[in-house]
Amino acid sequence: MTPAVQLLAERKISFRLCEYDHDPANSNFGLEAANELGLDPDQVFKTLIVVAGGDEMCAIVPVSGQLSLKAFANAVGVKRVVMCPPERAQRATGYLVGGISPIAQRRSLVTVIDETAQLYDEVFVSGGRRGLDVAVGPDDLMVVTGGMFADIATR
Repeated sequence: MTPAVQLLAERKISFRLCEYDHDPANSNFGLEAANELGLDPDQVFKTLIVVAGGDEMCAIVPVSGQLSLKAFANAVGVKRVVMCPPERAQRATGYLVGGISPIAQRRSLVTVIDETAQLYDEVFVSGGRRGLDVAVGPDDLMVVTGGMFADIATR
């Protein structure tokens, strides 16, 4: 059981586990999850760690789109945002790249969820390891991550 799954269970948040066989040769983790689980890529969200004002922050965007660094900066009120180096992201979250869950990270990071998540009854995010996603309601995701919704993705 990953820290993400454990926290969801402890908080009695409704969720579903969705496991699939991860191909170690595939580095497009989010699209792999969507394809393997037979899901709409707009409903599967990737967790990206960025650095803003010197601090790590978390962006959750559909795997079908890209993170707009400018929109993220506007959402959190900073001038500049850059992608976090993988090793730093792993240290900040406690998860390996490709399995970084937005839930139960090592440190509580400022989290912004793309507003399109609100279009669905449930969204799929990493469950804390490669080959494991969790389906959770977008409002529950916002609460458990302490996040907020904003328009941060490009399609």
